[in-house]
Amino acid sequence: MVVIMPDTKILQSILDGQVSIRQDIKKVEQNLSKEIKINRKRIDKLGLQLARLEDDTPTVEEFDNLDKRVTKLEKQPASA
Repeated sequence: MVVIMPDTKILQSILDGQVSIRQDIKKVEQNLSKEIKINRKRIDKLGLQLARLEDDTPTVEEFDNLDKRVTKLEKQPASA
């Protein structure tokens, strides 16, 4: 036995499905938006930490001079 649905019920089912899909897409977009904001804050924080670390890091010339200074200090006699 074949059940025949009226055209209006078929159309209503299709529309209900489309509305449901749109709602699901909107939820996914909202979740993605939240995650993007959270990750941007994390990236900004890491970028600031990296910039501060870079500021504290000696340059190649400063590092080379440190080796010379340590060598000089090692050669100096310890005063008692």
